[in-house]
Amino acid sequence: QVQLQESGGGSVQAGGSLRVSCEASVNYCMAWFRQAPGQEREGVAVIVADGSTLYSDSVKGRFTISRDTAKNILHLQMDSLKPEDTAVYYCAARALRACVGPHPLDPGRYSYWGQGTQVTVSS
Repeated sequence: QVQLQESGGGSVQAGGSLRVSCEASVNYCMAWFRQAPGQEREGVAVIVADGSTLYSDSVKGRFTISRDTAKNILHLQMDSLKPEDTAVYYCAARALRACVGPHPLDPGRYSYWGQGTQVTVSS
């Protein structure tokens, strides 16, 4: 059974930082997504198979994804947070050892989801 457990959300003022983490029960391809009220789920960041990182345009330069492979923990460091970053942040996994193939930030490609952690940024 694949289990994903996010932690580290919270509330912060604009310009602040937060780090969210996701502990997984498996060593699969994992990525970060978010969903704001009334909006579709959006891909945020992923580490692709060659070790490079891919970010959505809205977070590029402010967020950093990293992974502790030995512990199967995925992190997302979020700096210079903006009110529009307010959302529930989810980690997701797909049954691949590495994130290969096109569209690695397409939520439809992921089968396993955590319960999400709320991030709220106030102005």
